Amino acid sequence: MIQVETNTIKQKVADHLNHEINTIVAPVINIKGLYKSFGKNTDILKGVDLTVKKGENLVVLGKSGSGKSVLIKCLVGLVNADKGELKVFDTDITNLDSQQLNAIRVRIGFLFQNSALYDSMTVRENLLFPLKRHSKKITAKEAERSVNEALESVGLKEAIDKMPSELSGGMRKRVGLARTLILRPEIILYDEPTTGLDTITSREISELILSIQKKYKTTSIIITHDMACAKLTGDRLVILKDGVMVAEGSYASLESSDDAWVRSFFI
Repeated sequence: MIQVETNTIKQKVADHLNHEINTIVAPVINIKGLYKSFGKNTDILKGVDLTVKKGENLVVLGKSGSGKSVLIKCLVGLVNADKGELKVFDTDITNLDSQQLNAIRVRIGFLFQNSALYDSMTVRENLLFPLKRHSKKITAKEAERSVNEALESVGLKEAIDKMPSELSGGMRKRVGLARTLILRPEIILYDEPTTGLDTITSREISELILSIQKKYKTTSIIITHDMACAKLTGDRLVILKDGVMVAEGSYASLESSDDAWVRSFFI
């Protein structure tokens, strides 16, 4: 009797551990056969297959026009895919209505290349905007606390009452990231997070991306041409060429690839 109970307990423990392992490694984003074109003879994505695991920072490399930005815009429904399966949180977003899609979007943060701040609003007002839109029941005190916490996470608490025009490029990126964090997204999509910044500021933003990953356990896709950013932030790298994923691996493995075209990114 005791032996039977012991075996039952062991099986339950094993089942629990297997469930936990599967949960950890299960992809948060799963893309299969994704196609997108804009008019005739303008194929941008040509059957992209891609998975991103929970808590992973995935860097997507590729030359201009290779479809990198279109890929992440498809992930939030800013661009509609022509064909393929696009699962986020195990839900195929290609078949969702606007209300269902918005429920997914709230769980995804998007840092635009130009930060996309409202120039007529202060930093405080820029951060309050998504809270007021998506958190209807939040009190003024709770909203203020969320704003301060988000700015503190990016090291810009002192800029709360400044206008975007008073901020440097690096500060605008940080505020854009703070606004992205305000709703505590599970996924963050970074579109060229270091573009237009000097070397020192670019490294600071890259280190901030890593800090956010560790603090908030976020899953991220990072679109970049900045190889220093890719090396510092990427758990895994993929390379997009003519709308197709042609290489995948660690920074070190791709840097020493047998493919000269792949190696050319690292020169």
